[in-house]
Amino acid sequence: MTSYNLTKIDKKLRKELDSDRYRHTLGVMYTSAALAMRYGSDLNHAQAAGLLHDCAKCIPNDKKLRMCEKYGLEISESEKSAPYLLHAKLGAYLAKDKYGVDDPDVLGAIRWHTTGKPDMSLLEKIVYIADYIEPMRWKADNLGRIRSLAFSDLDLAIYVTLRDTLLYLDHSESTRVVDTMTEQAFHFYENLIHERGKMNE
Repeated sequence: MTSYNLTKIDKKLRKELDSDRYRHTLGVMYTSAALAMRYGSDLNHAQAAGLLHDCAKCIPNDKKLRMCEKYGLEISESEKSAPYLLHAKLGAYLAKDKYGVDDPDVLGAIRWHTTGKPDMSLLEKIVYIADYIEPMRWKADNLGRIRSLAFSDLDLAIYVTLRDTLLYLDHSESTRVVDTMTEQAFHFYENLIHERGKMNE
């Protein structure tokens, strides 16, 4: 299994992020590491994915669109209307092309950290949740509960996070777009939790 030079990645990455994004990124990396230790995921891969999850975040939205077109990355209608959604997809491409990450699971964790997807791998779940609960986060409802669940029942934490995200977007006055993959992920984990009889927890 490939081991990535985190110091080398960090040195290159910090030039691409503003100070707030970089602090958030370190929070996600350390939270991903903690969750990897809890659930037995590869520690180096969890840190690499956490470190690179937002590597395309600070690229201007119009440039994100141009880069995705240049690299032949598919752009959905929701992404055309809300190019900020492209940072995960573009980030996975850059993680491979610019930072030398070739592990499919690490790239998948970067690719799906914003929307989630049905039936995520362990590493994809870890980075998705780490992005939501890292110590710099403070605004989300149920954050304390989700932080606790993340270390006791990862699937239930995923379900609650997806549910709360969709509720927020549905009732928000903002114009943020709901990606269809988030809805698909929610229904998958809703069914999973229902089958386990934990829907009311």
